[in-house]
Amino acid sequence: MSRMIRQFTLSQMANIEEVKTIWRIADAITFDVDSTVIKDEGIDELAKFCGKGKQVTELTKQAMQGNMTFQQSLSVRLGIIRPSLSQIKEFIQVHPPQLTPGIKNLIKTLHLNKKEVFLVSGGFHCLINSVAEQLDIPPENVYANRLKFYFTGDYAGFDENEPTSKSGGKSEVIRYLKEEKGFKTIVHVGDGATDLEASPPADAFIGFGGNVIRETVKLNSKWFVTNFDELINNL
Repeated sequence: MSRMIRQFTLSQMANIEEVKTIWRIADAITFDVDSTVIKDEGIDELAKFCGKGKQVTELTKQAMQGNMTFQQSLSVRLGIIRPSLSQIKEFIQVHPPQLTPGIKNLIKTLHLNKKEVFLVSGGFHCLINSVAEQLDIPPENVYANRLKFYFTGDYAGFDENEPTSKSGGKSEVIRYLKEEKGFKTIVHVGDGATDLEASPPADAFIGFGGNVIRETVKLNSKWFVTNFDELINNL
């Protein structure tokens, strides 16, 4: 029994070392945003602000565990919230995104190491743009969803042509970065099921549990971290 455990531990260590090597040589790093780069799930916080928090939080949990397709979850959640343009503007003003401790230092260190950084999120540009700005990530390096509004400012849906609006969207973005932008080695970092499925085409995936630990992700990540300092120390 002890020999089997020892073999499993050695295999696990080999897997982690493999991911660490890829992390060091990667020319691009893609990050999920909600519960990874920032502390909260943006859509959950927006739902609370609009008085629809309880219904939406449960659906987010199901989506993150992979219990429904992402586009189903997104459509249903937004259908419940139906945020107006004025609500979005007020929400951003009174509830600015809270960066996860250590992320600013990590992004700065990645930039110093000549690695291109991207934000790839199932969230929304209108909520994420200020996050990118705080982290010195150019707007063209943000891949996220777009809300649509009628001329009255009422909610009119979301852009279903954005790859991140559906399951497999993060994979599609990473594939695009490789094929069209010419990046050779990409590592994706995130906390949810949609992040886990992004590798491949990402050359490696790092599970993050500093804000919330999702068991599916923890169990299936070769390298799972709860503190961004661990990523800095392994560059």
